[in-house]
Amino acid sequence: MHTLYFDGCSKGNPGRSGAGAVLYDALGNEVFAESVFVGYRATNNEAEYTGLILGLNEALKHDITTELLVRGDSMLVIRQMQGKYKVNSPKLAPLHQRATNLASKFAKIEFEHVYRESNKRADALSNGGETISPR
Repeated sequence: MHTLYFDGCSKGNPGRSGAGAVLYDALGNEVFAESVFVGYRATNNEAEYTGLILGLNEALKHDITTELLVRGDSMLVIRQMQGKYKVNSPKLAPLHQRATNLASKFAKIEFEHVYRESNKRADALSNGGETISPR
């Protein structure tokens, strides 16, 4: 099973934000890693969803559609993707819908909350995304 880690950060919340995602194969080898600039006035939760969407898109580009384990340190995003929390924010609703649409393309997908120390690579990528100039 492939594993996707994602993260987002916002300096100021809202503020200058970045997101990151890293994808590992079943043996633990890194298949993909990327940082993206999210915006100048994005919230941490918007950045987190951006990291998730980035990673899900990349998994699909790598023809991973059977099983995917998704791990992130955002309890809110993980619980919303699990259907345990409602999406009340009008800013997060379209991001949640995009992530849900992408998640539906996997035969089996699991969302698991992890603590920041278990998400170091994606955390570093998200912080790098915050410093990237927008395209």
